[in-house]
Amino acid sequence: MEDLDRRIVGLLSQDGRMSFTDLGKATGLSTSAVHQRVRRLEERGVIQGYRAVVDHSELGLPLIAFISVTPLDPAAPDDVPDHLRDIVDIEACHSVAGAESYILKVRVSTPGDLEDLLARVRSSANVSTRTTVVLSTPWEHRSHFTD
Repeated sequence: MEDLDRRIVGLLSQDGRMSFTDLGKATGLSTSAVHQRVRRLEERGVIQGYRAVVDHSELGLPLIAFISVTPLDPAAPDDVPDHLRDIVDIEACHSVAGAESYILKVRVSTPGDLEDLLARVRSSANVSTRTTVVLSTPWEHRSHFTD
């Protein structure tokens, strides 16, 4: 990837609503040139979408936890993500190396809701779990690109 495209991706990862005009000023390109580059980056799948950064506490979901998942039957098909896909409290599912097979990032309202979610995860996917509750988040959403 060209340095200019990396710069554009970095700027958009910090502010997905940045205008083509502002991107052009920051990169020294014309507005139309930036527009074409962004469109190509989207078509290539480098830029896969744009999202709002949300304060989940304001939405009533202040509790974050990471749930490590291990299949009860190691010989069973590896279909854990398929069994958990429709559980909306699961924000992310990561396949990992190590003792566990997957790590789930979840958001819920209360410890009781987390307990209910753990029961649903265990029964839906036939897995054992190990849970880590997040106490605070000093930072997240770090961009890999610097100015």
